Order: sequence, then structure tokens, then C-alpha cells
Amino acid sequence: MVRQYIRTANQKGEYITLEDIKKARKENSVDKSFHIITLGRTLNRWGFEFGRGKRSQHLKEKDHVIVARQRYLRKKRANRCSKSETETIREEVYLDESYINKNHSNDFIWYSSADGPWVQKPTGSVERLIIINAITKSGWVPGAKLVFKSTRKTGDYHGQMNWNLFSKWFSEMLLPNIPENSLIIMDNVSYHNILSEHSPPTASCSKSKICKWFDQQNILYEKDFLKPELVDILNRQAPEPIYILDEMAREQGHKVLRTPPYHPELQPIEMCWGIVKNHVARNSDFTMDNLYTQLEIGFEQVTAKTGTEIIKKVRKDEFWIVDSKLDSENDLN
Repeated sequence: MVRQYIRTANQKGEYITLEDIKKARKENSVDKSFHIITLGRTLNRWGFEFGRGKRSQHLKEKDHVIVARQRYLRKKRANRCSKSETETIREEVYLDESYINKNHSNDFIWYSSADGPWVQKPTGSVERLIIINAITKSGWVPGAKLVFKSTRKTGDYHGQMNWNLFSKWFSEMLLPNIPENSLIIMDNVSYHNILSEHSPPTASCSKSKICKWFDQQNILYEKDFLKPELVDILNRQAPEPIYILDEMAREQGHKVLRTPPYHPELQPIEMCWGIVKNHVARNSDFTMDNLYTQLEIGFEQVTAKTGTEIIKKVRKDEFWIVDSKLDSENDLN
């Protein structure tokens, strides 16, 4: 919602402030209030900056965010069959992880003002389930669903997931069950991006590893260069990194594509999580047994029709069109 609000204001050439965004957020959400400084830090983390616009200073997206989004959209558009907005060259497979706790339920209910609400939602840290799954336009990928109990009662699924667990699921439950020649789409969480031994180094690699790669590639550098200097050369000389998951997929005839950071609206499986969790919330009794039962029923709510409609909606070219329009307008300044 925040990204859409800022982009719409940019298109209109409107001046917007943190107070404007906070007010709009409050009008369109039941979330608890937040401090204006928290909003500013969050916008910076999401890739926005306060810069000079056409008429005055305004909030806008940072260049690296736009670049990542354009690269992703360009590859997605290249996968479309000519003369068709729905048919693709490779079948699109969207994967994601999520979690749900046993107290997941609706916060609002109807009740008598005289009696007050009878449902008392438990508080405190509770047991939770970690979920991994994938969808295509035909719905959930058969045999790809993994549900297991978290050993932690706080935090989200990132603290529970790791490379060993995810790579095992990827190789044993996803790759054997997706259509041939698929395009596997995932986000950029760290355990999705473990470098292959064949990969050039990245800025996060050690100084010695970067120097070793420079020597192998006959790239000149001074022995007393600091790491920032080496990274500067690396950014100009190194090709794209190679990830282990990409190699695993390529061996099976598939290809991997990663969504740009902080763009859940480009991941249709996020909407599927919403359908599943809304069902659980409507039928919660705050027990683990019921959570398992309602979770299975919730998965059944996502059908082939659901998958087709959600992917079609996400595939709309709104970002592509608006980015191009904003770029053309800024070019006139």
C-alpha cells in the first residue's frame, strides 16, 4: 500500500511527507500506530529516499530497487508466448515459506455491547508451524507441501529455516513434482542464495577469496588494496553470481528467477497464504490439533481456478508501465 501511494503521488507530481504516508496508512489499515521515525527507517530499508523531484523534494524509490525490479520484469516478460498475456514458454512455479501459530484468529468479532466479547484470545509465546509450498497456474504443486512444528516460539520462519533443510525440500519435494522446463520463482532470502563453488565472489565474500579470484582471472590489483577498493573492482569486473539452487534446477532442465527485494505483491503465493490463514483464523480454537486440521482445509481452498486468477492478476504490467512513464517524465526535467 505504501509503495502504491508513493508511486501514485510521484505520477501526479505531488509533494508527500512522512506525515502524509502515516495518515494514509492509518486510514487504510487496522494496524497499531507507529512512530514517524520508525516509518522513515522502514521506508529507507524498503528502498525509498527523500530526493529532488520535478517541482520540489519528494519521496522516491532508490535506483537499485528500480533496477532489480526492471531486471525481474524483463525476464518475466521474455517468458511470455508472443501474442498472449497468459501463456508462457516455461511453466511458472512460485515457491515460498511462511508460518502460523496456534492462536492465529480474527481480531474482530460481533458481540453484545452489554456483555462484551466472550472469546478470549490467549496471549504470550505459542507453538507454531512452519510451511513450505509452491504453486503454478494449476494450484498447489502436488507433493511439495511441507509442514513441521517450529522449535522456537518467537520470531518468524527465517530463524527456523536453513540451507540444509531448504535444499533438501527443493531437491526431493519440489524438483521431482513440477512440470518440465519450469521457471522457478523465489525471493532473495539468504538460504536461497548460497554461492556455488563455480561462482565468482560477491562483496560479502572474504578479502582473500576476492583476491584469489582476481588472480585466477588475471585481473590487476595492488596487494595493499583495502577490501572496499577490491569490491569496487569486483563490481565492475565480475559476472553474475552462480547459486547452488540454480545449478540444481538447471541439471533438471529448469531455470530460477528471483523477485526483487521487498516486493511481495509480485509473488502470487503470498495471496495463497492469505487464503489459507484467513480460513484458519475463522475456525481457530487455539489448539494445535485444530490448527493442523484447519490448515489442511485451508490448503484445499486454493484451487486451480484460484492459482490461474492470482497469477494472471500479478502478471499485469502495472509496474512496467508506471516505471517507464516516470522515467520519461524525469527525463524531461
